[in-house]
Amino acid sequence: MDWDRFRIFLAVARQGQILAAARQLGLNHATVGRQLTALEQELGTKLIERRTTGSELTTAGQELMAAAEAAESAFLRAGTAVSNQSETISGTVRVGVPDGLGNYFLASELAHFAAQNPDLVIQIVPLPRTFSLSQREADIAITLDRPKQGRLVIKKLTDYTLSVYASRDYIERYGDVRTEADLSDRLFVTHIEDLIYSRALDYAARLGKLMRRRFECGSVVAQMEAVRNGHGIGILHDYATEGVPDLVRLLPEIRFTRNYWMLQHPDTKDTRSVAAIAEYVTRVVRGARDRFVVD
Repeated sequence: MDWDRFRIFLAVARQGQILAAARQLGLNHATVGRQLTALEQELGTKLIERRTTGSELTTAGQELMAAAEAAESAFLRAGTAVSNQSETISGTVRVGVPDGLGNYFLASELAHFAAQNPDLVIQIVPLPRTFSLSQREADIAITLDRPKQGRLVIKKLTDYTLSVYASRDYIERYGDVRTEADLSDRLFVTHIEDLIYSRALDYAARLGKLMRRRFECGSVVAQMEAVRNGHGIGILHDYATEGVPDLVRLLPEIRFTRNYWMLQHPDTKDTRSVAAIAEYVTRVVRGARDRFVVD
């Protein structure tokens, strides 16, 4: 049997859509469809019900998915054993990370690590979303919430704090903010409620009760730029504001503490390259605790 067909089948089963699977695999939509049909013909049974709203596994498809994932795990463990015999760190490792941590800390740190390991390709994906290790969206994922279920290796990286900020120019134009009451007529730069992907992002509710005027952004970077350029007041990551002289911390009694968690899949966590990056990320994040937690 052709393993590539099983790999394509797994991608469709996990994504729930042929088009999404094709994008993930870097293949043409029609090619994915043909390979699925060929696999069904080879096995003599229908595996996936193809509908306009997506793809749904048949009973046979569910059974094959379980078997294919077991085979995939065995293959990955074998690959780990072989790769660990090499003296160099090589291959491609994808790290999924929240956009604040990714853009304002890990992008620089992981670029440094990549520069020291010329046979290694690191893909950092700093987006405001969660990443599924079971669907192979990333080799390492950093989240804001500790997962309560799933076959995962979980490690707490660090606490981090967020505070209320405005730019010096904003304060000069609109006046000081000395109490929470001073926020009432100010523009609140914050996230988009519909796009919140973690319960850890609920900190904006407190200021939202005081500030009726809102400018909502889908990413931490956009919020930072809007506040830094003097358009409003926002809740920003303290470590992201370090070294940004234009920003002023307001109302120091208001502070929010959240956590970062590192997740790895047990089948790949011991791969030499994945293990090396996980160890490095843990070390640099914990070593920068004074940046992440502001008293």
